[in-house]
Amino acid sequence: MSETGESMPRGSVARTARLASLPLGAAGRATLGIGKRLSGRPADAVNAELQQRTAEQLFAVLGQLKGGAMKLGQALSVFEAAVPDEVAAPYREALVKLQEEAPPMAARTVHAVLSQQLGGRWRERFRHFDDAPAAAASIGQVHRATWRDGRDVAVKIQYPGAATALMADLNQLARFARLFSALFPGMDVKPLIAELKARVVEELDYGLEADAQRAFAAAYVDDPEIVVPRVVASAPKVIVSEWLEGTPLSRIIVSGTREQRDRAGHLMAVLHFSGPQRAGLLHADPHPGNFRLRADGRLGVIDFGATARLPDGHPEPIGRLVRWALEGRAEDVLADLRTEGFILPGVEVDAQGVLDYLRPLLEPVESSHFHFTRAWMQEQAARIADPRSEANRLGRMLNLPPAYLLIHRVTIGSIGVLCQLDSAGDYRGVVEEWLPGFTG
Repeated sequence: MSETGESMPRGSVARTARLASLPLGAAGRATLGIGKRLSGRPADAVNAELQQRTAEQLFAVLGQLKGGAMKLGQALSVFEAAVPDEVAAPYREALVKLQEEAPPMAARTVHAVLSQQLGGRWRERFRHFDDAPAAAASIGQVHRATWRDGRDVAVKIQYPGAATALMADLNQLARFARLFSALFPGMDVKPLIAELKARVVEELDYGLEADAQRAFAAAYVDDPEIVVPRVVASAPKVIVSEWLEGTPLSRIIVSGTREQRDRAGHLMAVLHFSGPQRAGLLHADPHPGNFRLRADGRLGVIDFGATARLPDGHPEPIGRLVRWALEGRAEDVLADLRTEGFILPGVEVDAQGVLDYLRPLLEPVESSHFHFTRAWMQEQAARIADPRSEANRLGRMLNLPPAYLLIHRVTIGSIGVLCQLDSAGDYRGVVEEWLPGFTG
């Protein structure tokens, strides 16, 4: 769908035109400039004004798009904390908007989808239905309504033709991988786009999403820390669930109190590590628009379109590797990395070098208190991204096994949100409680 409810082919043409408007020549020069800045070369080699214009235009374009462009933008937005402040400033606000906003679907289109999915007498299921969307996302939008039994509900409706638009956008965005990588140092965007494409079918199936939400809701029923709204009704392209009030994490990132920041960060970690153990699922979309901090102090989770099935919980080797690394057992860490496929056969690396590469990344769970900051994430990104560094050389020799790809991305993305929140607390305690293998 386009913004005005037009047919998908015209919307796809408009999206392609917007993407084509990105300044490829400027992008190349910005890539070179930011690369020089990140590798410690003279600041006067960088054209700051060009960086600013490129970033502003890039995220202005993303902000106008549905489908793959917005989904990629949301995925990247959690890495905003890794970008140096002087580079991030021009588009930080645009990223926050991208997490919460998208152009609405026409009311007549909304009604047509509801009629198709819930039946021609769909209005009888509701006491009231608000035609104006309360929120919008990459493949659908949410309307507030009152169910026939009086409950306030959220009605999530998928855009017609979302599959076509999503794949077209992702294919187009692959052309701009170098630009994204320039703005998000140390991150290779091509595998992220490939993964998003691979998960399109699952995310478009609202039946699967409703099942995941039901599993999370059952696992966290009456939980003192996490609240998941119950599913009231579902169809392949519509989900009706209980309405959940709360302050969006995107708003807390901008203007939250210290108490809100620390509480939200702690609960994000609890959800990340406890989900696989309690529900057999990992919530795999950690951008701030999917979470609310409620007045009762609980974290509300409102989107389950992306989940990873981990019926046996988090893989035990992750906890064991983290524990051994913190204990300084370099040879054991190296041996286990080889066993799990992180180091391919025939690749020779120094055990202590691998440990030196990993240890800074494990600082959040080294003691009972850690403060996630943008400066810390920027330091880690720069350390790994600098082509002259030993960390960069060693990192290129490591392999990420397919079984760990999604877990790795979600973990890094969640850390990005914690850095945006500027959250402090006892993260080691969360890992000790929920991560298999960490305590032996």
